[in-house]
Amino acid sequence: MSGYVGSELELFSEARNWKAYFSRVLAPYVRGQVLEVGGGIGSNTPYLATPAVRGWTSVEPDRSLARRIAERAARHELPFDWTVVSGTIAALDPAARFETILYIDVLEHIADDRSELSCAALHLGAGGNLVVLAPAHQFLFSPFDANIGHYRRYCRASLIALNPPGCRLGHCFMLDTAGFFASLANRVLLRASMPTAAQIALWDEVLVPISRILDRLTGYNLGKSVVAVWTRSSRTGV
Repeated sequence: MSGYVGSELELFSEARNWKAYFSRVLAPYVRGQVLEVGGGIGSNTPYLATPAVRGWTSVEPDRSLARRIAERAARHELPFDWTVVSGTIAALDPAARFETILYIDVLEHIADDRSELSCAALHLGAGGNLVVLAPAHQFLFSPFDANIGHYRRYCRASLIALNPPGCRLGHCFMLDTAGFFASLANRVLLRASMPTAAQIALWDEVLVPISRILDRLTGYNLGKSVVAVWTRSSRTGV
């Protein structure tokens, strides 16, 4: 990863409507033993921990953030075992296999994203899902992106092109139509390097509910975030 220090994590941890929204959309693809790459402070995990999940492993390269996740795990905030690995995906046991692997606003922080997903695919069991949610549209790349260590933003084509070996693309769609226009305004007018708590609250409490409606109306073809879901072929024998 780049020199990422997680400076935005506390701000976005309060975006409860957004977390509930994207988690509901991703829920059909999240099951079994789950690997979350880049767990941050663990604020997304409880939203994604549905009854279909049996166990959870969070990988986090920043030691201080990994300790915070471990503290949450020690408080038994999830209804199943929550394992924390301090390091990157390379720190996992090579034999470890998961039914779901998640990258939630993480892949854009990784310089060699193609190699990262190739490595992740080796840990995906047959029929398992690799799910990526990432910021969309390179033309929206702003001082905020640079400030928090993003290498890039994605469009559908650039994300699909990362197709991990042994996997087939199942779905690719956009989320947060209203947020797209807010991000465009920031890129063109404000050029802020970090949103304020008030701006996060406005987006989460006003714009995200609007996006729930607009996303359906636009057929999930417009938004500030892009989602891709790949499934490991059962023919690989992995």
